Amino acid sequence: MLLLASVEAWNQSGWKPNANTPLVLGTTGCGMTQGESYLTQAIKTPLSQRLQATRIVNYLPQHQALDVCDALGFGGPITIIANACASGANAIGHAWQMIRNGESDRVLTGGFDALCHLIYAGFDSLHALSPSPCRPFDAKRDGLTLGEGAGILAMETLESAQARDAAILGEIAGYAASTDIHHLTQPHPQGNAAFDTMTGACEIGNITPHEVDYLNAHGTATPHNDSTEAAAINRWAGKRASTLPVSSTKASIGHTLGAAGAVEAVVSLMALQEQFLPPELGLETVDAACLFPIVRRKTNALVTVVMSNSFGFGGANATLLLKRWL
Repeated sequence: MLLLASVEAWNQSGWKPNANTPLVLGTTGCGMTQGESYLTQAIKTPLSQRLQATRIVNYLPQHQALDVCDALGFGGPITIIANACASGANAIGHAWQMIRNGESDRVLTGGFDALCHLIYAGFDSLHALSPSPCRPFDAKRDGLTLGEGAGILAMETLESAQARDAAILGEIAGYAASTDIHHLTQPHPQGNAAFDTMTGACEIGNITPHEVDYLNAHGTATPHNDSTEAAAINRWAGKRASTLPVSSTKASIGHTLGAAGAVEAVVSLMALQEQFLPPELGLETVDAACLFPIVRRKTNALVTVVMSNSFGFGGANATLLLKRWL
């Protein structure tokens, strides 16, 4: 999935191989599926060493990044970010900061994750999984649905894109990250860290809540996460909350963990490009904590600025602001 997404992004960008193109990726499970295959084969009887070297090498988190570089014929610094479910968003934010700081004029970035036994067992032990499709912000929500995927962005300076006469899909206008030390797996009830990232991203982008046309929520459909995020959105948006369209696309594709922030950034870019509000499927009764409207069906709309939230275990929080390029 990572290789496919990377090839698609690279080909769409029109980039040529370069000896110094940084690669910034976010993930949680990374090559854990290969590690599990290695262990399964190692304890089998009769024992076979066939493909074991390949399995253990691909278990290493940097190896997937090296595979991308080899497939596309480029090289450069590799950064792997593992901030639980905020990994993909923080990878994009880190890449954006590299470009803003003049460290590179282009960076390939995004997130990826594949399902494996360890991830499933971990969420199952936390009683975070729902036996039915997840329903973010529903009054009767009872847990998340796991997904897998990859989202990759080819990010570069405006000058670089214009010099190549590239098709610009959108602009990263703001990014902020914060750490919630309330609890290892439960956010602060008032969503203080989430509020800080939304506020911080807007301050950096010089954008007010009234200028945000759509918010792609983290929305995992777990009781604690959704109520906390709702509180943070209400507080951040103020009077704008009553008219701010919000949805969680995890209702359609599941929670892709380390890939989520990147996949949802791509969804946000699609909303900007195609001028629509992404719907949230399966919602029945909106939680009273939500003072904002939930988008229930695909709706054509004027979308200029999108906010995308990503919050993870360990208190990792990230918010991206994306703008339409006119």
